[in-house]
Amino acid sequence: MEAQVSGFVLKFVSIIWEAFPFVVLGAIVAGILEEVVPQQAISKIIPKSMILAVGVGGLLGLVFPMCECGIVPVMRRLLRKGLPLGTCVAYMLAGPIVNVVVLASTYVAFAGHGIGPEVVLLRAGMGFVIAVITGTIVQRQFLAEGNKLLTPLAAPPADKTHLALDVLDQPQVHPSELRAGEKKPLFQRISNIAETALHDFVDIMMFLVLGAFLAATAKLFLTPDAVADISDGYPALAILGMMLLAIVMCLCSEADAFVAASFTTLDTSAKLAFLVLGPMFDLKLLLMFTRVFRKKVILTIFVSVVVQVFAYTLTLHYLADDKLKSRAAVDPGESSLVEEVK
Repeated sequence: MEAQVSGFVLKFVSIIWEAFPFVVLGAIVAGILEEVVPQQAISKIIPKSMILAVGVGGLLGLVFPMCECGIVPVMRRLLRKGLPLGTCVAYMLAGPIVNVVVLASTYVAFAGHGIGPEVVLLRAGMGFVIAVITGTIVQRQFLAEGNKLLTPLAAPPADKTHLALDVLDQPQVHPSELRAGEKKPLFQRISNIAETALHDFVDIMMFLVLGAFLAATAKLFLTPDAVADISDGYPALAILGMMLLAIVMCLCSEADAFVAASFTTLDTSAKLAFLVLGPMFDLKLLLMFTRVFRKKVILTIFVSVVVQVFAYTLTLHYLADDKLKSRAAVDPGESSLVEEVK
């Protein structure tokens, strides 16, 4: 019993220990972007072509990195500024994956397993492709049905000259829309950045602690041999199980790689299913989506993302998973923590 408790504490603390710097960095970046970068700057770089516009949306995370905890309200404000729905959806889905902070954390989490670069490329590639395809589907729906696919909080006002009045009539609209173009002193900007960063940090850490607790608990009941047997003998079941775990655990993309890496005997394809699906669709995102999209768009996003994640990761299992097997006996989080304890 004592050994189990010790193992649980070690696993729990090691996940948080490794993820903590990236959570802090992500929160600071989000605070700076929220305060410094005007929303109009994003809309100006979007091309006229629908395909190109959606493709640019899938890459916006490289310029404006945000985790999924904060990207939905940002996307809603961009929609009200008139950014195409398909571009916003692509950014919303790919942004929490295809950004420097998340890709760096993914590399660090898997570097000790010898497959850091491969996991980074596969995660970013799958995330981008899924986001662009889903964004294109949603944009075609929007061209056919228009703003009735959006809630009143997200739909652009019919007359942009009455934007201020429209915002005042919507008390749940983010206050930054009322401060557009407002000049503020340096100390006020720093205060706003710190406030946003602190809010995001607390929000992200809450989900990280929950995810670390669930992952550490799972390790008590799932022995490495049992996980390896399921992964090797029933790859589709392992992938579906990790997809379900991603939806339920509601982790932040800046920290989820460390939780996935803790399942050392699980096939890489199943870990990727967890890493790609989680930032795109989980329970907390489902609740947030209801503030922006009507049911039809939410269903489209869910079906498109889930089907693609399952198909791509299962294909990866049969084509390349043997080459991506983890080559470390323990995960780097445990190793580094043990060294610190010593």
